[in-house]
Amino acid sequence: MNVFLRELNAYRKSTVIWCASLSAILLIFMSLYPAFTNDVTAAKQVLEQFPETLRTALNISLSSFFTIYGFYGYLLSFAILAGSIQAMNIGTGIISKEVSGKTADFLLSKPMTRAQVVSAKLAAALTIIVITNVVFAGVSYLVALMVATEKFAAGTLFLLASTMFLVQLIFLALGALFAVLIPKIKSVIAVSMPTVFTLYIIGTLGDVLGNDKVRYLSPFKFFDTTYIIKNVSLEGKFLAIEAAIVVVAVAASYIIYIKKDVRASA
Repeated sequence: MNVFLRELNAYRKSTVIWCASLSAILLIFMSLYPAFTNDVTAAKQVLEQFPETLRTALNISLSSFFTIYGFYGYLLSFAILAGSIQAMNIGTGIISKEVSGKTADFLLSKPMTRAQVVSAKLAAALTIIVITNVVFAGVSYLVALMVATEKFAAGTLFLLASTMFLVQLIFLALGALFAVLIPKIKSVIAVSMPTVFTLYIIGTLGDVLGNDKVRYLSPFKFFDTTYIIKNVSLEGKFLAIEAAIVVVAVAASYIIYIKKDVRASA
C-alpha cells in the first residue's frame, strides 16, 4: 500500500479548489491596484484618516502601499489566513482521519511501521502545500505583470509570496500535533478554525496595542512585509523560531503516534 500516493489522490480535489480559490483572491483584489495608483494623492488622504494602529493591523504601510509590493503585501495577509486554514486542515485531517474513519487498525496491520505511516502522510501533506504555493506564486507573478504600473523585481515578489508557505508549515506541524494529542477528532474544522483565528486575532491585537512582543506569539506576524520590501530578506530570528516550532511539533507527533494506543474499528 502506497500511503503517500493514496493521500495525494484523496486530497486531489480539495487541492484544486484551494489553488483556484487563492488564485481568484489574487485576481479580484490585484485588479483593483490600477484604481489606487490612478490618483495616489487622493487615495493616500483617505487612508491617512484611518488610525495608524488600524493601518498596521491591516498591513497597510503608506510608504509602500501604492507600490506593487506594498499592495500585494496587503492582499497577502488575507491569503495567508486562508492558506493557514488549508494547512491546518490537512495536518490535522491527514492523520486523525484513520481514527475517525475507523481504518487505523487496518492501516497499521500492513507491513509498515508507525513511523513510516506518519512520514508518508506528512510527505503527502507537504507536497500538497508545495503545489498550492507554486500555483499561488506563479499566479501572483502573472497578475503582477498584468496590473503593475511600474517595474518590479520578481525576486522580491516571490520572497513575499514565500511567507505563505512558511506560515503554512507552522500550521501543518501544529495540525499534525493536535491530531495525535486529541483522542478522537470528530470535525477537523472545529480544531483548525479556532486555532488559526485565535493566533490571527492575537497578532492583530498586538498591532492595535503597539506591542511588538506579541509578534513572537503569532505566526502571522513572523514575517513583516515592510521589512521584506526594504531589506529583500526575511528576519533570521523568526526563521529560527519557526524552525524550532516545526521541529518540536513534528518530533512530538512522531513520538506520541508511535506510542499511543489505537482502537480497533470494531
